[in-house]
Amino acid sequence: MASMVPLLLRFVGGARAAGLRISTAEVLDCLRHLGFVDLLEEAQFKSVLQANFAKSRREQAHFERLYRLFFHELRQDPSIARSPELAEKIRAILQPLQAAAGADPSLRALIDFLAGDPAGLLKRLPPPIAGARPQAGPATEGGGAGGRRLDLLERIRMLEEQLAQAVADRRDALGWEERRDLAGHFQDRLDAARRLLSEPVSPIERAGEGRGFYRHVVDDLGEVHFASLTPREVEAMREAIEQLVRRLKDRIGRRRAARRRGALDVKKTLRRAAAFQGVPLEVFYRRRPPRKAKIVTLCDVSGSVWSAARFMLNMLHSLQGCFAQVRSFIFVAGVDEVSEVFKRYAVNPAIDKILKEAAIDYNAATDYGRSLADFRRRYLEALNRQTTLILIGDGRCNYTPPEEGILAQMRARCRRVIWLNPEARQFWYSGDSEMRVFEAVCDEVRPCQNLNQLLEFITSLVI
Repeated sequence: MASMVPLLLRFVGGARAAGLRISTAEVLDCLRHLGFVDLLEEAQFKSVLQANFAKSRREQAHFERLYRLFFHELRQDPSIARSPELAEKIRAILQPLQAAAGADPSLRALIDFLAGDPAGLLKRLPPPIAGARPQAGPATEGGGAGGRRLDLLERIRMLEEQLAQAVADRRDALGWEERRDLAGHFQDRLDAARRLLSEPVSPIERAGEGRGFYRHVVDDLGEVHFASLTPREVEAMREAIEQLVRRLKDRIGRRRAARRRGALDVKKTLRRAAAFQGVPLEVFYRRRPPRKAKIVTLCDVSGSVWSAARFMLNMLHSLQGCFAQVRSFIFVAGVDEVSEVFKRYAVNPAIDKILKEAAIDYNAATDYGRSLADFRRRYLEALNRQTTLILIGDGRCNYTPPEEGILAQMRARCRRVIWLNPEARQFWYSGDSEMRVFEAVCDEVRPCQNLNQLLEFITSLVI
């Protein structure tokens, strides 16, 4: 916990520089609250910071932007974190540039940003919160916001050339891999600085338009195939899915509360009103037991759907709190249950464990018939009339028997069966695909190969 204090204070300093109002008492409260959560669970850690530092809906979007910048975009690359020598070489490259910057505050702020301290750069940006007072100093004297942005963008371009030259000059002292890691590190930081400066609208203006972070990700990446995403885009999509599911949980909670109340019980209300001269001071409702929806999922994690499997597993992790029970299974040529892994671990560690440590042969040829038979033999009792069965896979059986009869038996025990196929619909009935026979058994079959289709399915399933 003690090691968390400097990190939190650095975040607070950067957030204050960006215009977020955070008092000392709020920082102390946040430190006390962090003692009650698991600091390795990012969702818990982020919730504590947001509860203490984002005091209104206007500030929440701004907090999201700063949190993503500080804890994700400025996070040190693993190749550098594992090598203290490489971190020392970064400092050795930046120190001469810092000395050469002299009294130029914009250049010094950018070099500090490259070193992991965003406060100076955030101070030089226009205040993103309406009503926030501009910081004193040269950054606010003349030129206007547009002029300051252009000035900083020009310095980023200059710094990019200087860093490329500095890395190239160390060709004899550094190996090819070290120079590659250094160049990648500096380029990531400079790209993050450019994104800060090229925001077309402030986060508060976006929040005023009612568009959450996940909507921006949908606009940018909604139609991109899962296999074409970069690691940074993958992280953004995961955050978007989590944010959407949180909103859906709130909505479904309100609906369930209304349903539990039931319809007006007129007879009981009138009988009770007789004690008050016919005035219905007490209103009674017919109580309805809530429908306990259950989800059982079977997810193909073979090589042919590997790129989509991580997002499907991310969806399953996010849905844990939306239903009375969610049981998750993975298969290739046999089945293993992974429900406990989802319950015990955060999303990224859970998915890594599932894709590496489950009791299945990951290198086997996909066999849907064998997997369905294995599920029927070991887990058939998981299905009942309250269960929605979700199968995730491309339906390619490698010319083995599809055993659609077993799927029909499973369908007879369920409320409904939904199949999500990460392959484009035009390929469903070609080669070794058995989607034609599987489709005849299912209640619903959906393509699911990008974020738009995945979020549409999550919304329809929850609501």
